Amino acid sequence: MTAATYDILGIGNAIVDVVARTDSAFLTRHDMHKGSMRLIDSAAADALYADMPAGIESSGGSAANTCAVAAGLGARVAYIGKVAADQLGDVFRHDIEAVGVHFPTASLAGGAPTARCLILVTPDGQRTMNTFLGACVSLSVADVDPALVAASAVTYLEGYLFDPEEAQAAFKKAAAIAHQAGRQVALTLSDAFCVNRHRAAFLDLVANDVDILFANEAEITALYERNSFEEAAEDARQHVSIAALTRSEAGSLILRGSETVLIAAEPASLVDTTGAGDAYAAGFLAGLTAGRSLEICGRMGSIAAAEVIGHYGARPETDLRRLMPG
Repeated sequence: MTAATYDILGIGNAIVDVVARTDSAFLTRHDMHKGSMRLIDSAAADALYADMPAGIESSGGSAANTCAVAAGLGARVAYIGKVAADQLGDVFRHDIEAVGVHFPTASLAGGAPTARCLILVTPDGQRTMNTFLGACVSLSVADVDPALVAASAVTYLEGYLFDPEEAQAAFKKAAAIAHQAGRQVALTLSDAFCVNRHRAAFLDLVANDVDILFANEAEITALYERNSFEEAAEDARQHVSIAALTRSEAGSLILRGSETVLIAAEPASLVDTTGAGDAYAAGFLAGLTAGRSLEICGRMGSIAAAEVIGHYGARPETDLRRLMPG
């Protein structure tokens, strides 16, 4: 097997994030459930954007955030995601390439506009996301570059992208190419909302195509329809080579075969939970592809997550490399 050109290749929804501070009354007025993610159409996105307080706009999307954080940790990173040939698409492309991520996917011309996620952050640090997928749903099997997948040590799949059938086919194609090339496939479940919509398809993907699984407590219990985290974790142990399961302030649990590694949460001042899971996956994968132990990988994930929840937005504001274990 030839040496990998990239450590991580992310495949996900290419979204421009708009993050704004608000209060619970704003959520109630717009019939939002705090801490959730919902899909909205173009008209609803325009109306909500017009009513939101001023926010910070940046390239986002779960896998794109993971790629950006991993690149900041020194990993060699590429990304596949669909934006439109419009102003927000240009913003996304500039932002992700500026942090050192290779982004070769062609822009969509003449179709839906670039996706955006309108994120409302309440004083307790919870983020409530309203996503207009736009051009994201146009990502297809044709966008999966076989040479790029084969050249990447880990192909990282984003559960949020799993809704369209074409995207599910793209995931299957990428996983098959990766395994044919002797590479690994990672998946983040992203949200219990996604799991509940596509449980059977996710279970098939996890059991047959995934080597490394990322999930939080709500997602993993939803996937296996278990009442307890412990039962769901044991199910995951049987299906994947590595499961990295996060539990907010309770830290994370990493399972590999008969190994069980407990990772404490890093001390943090909670401001905004946006991107915490994305950053955890970035730290973990950056460590794993560099040959670090599971304990160090977990610590790297926890350190990255602690940094991003300490401020607004999903991208680090400090040099994470200085915070990492030696």
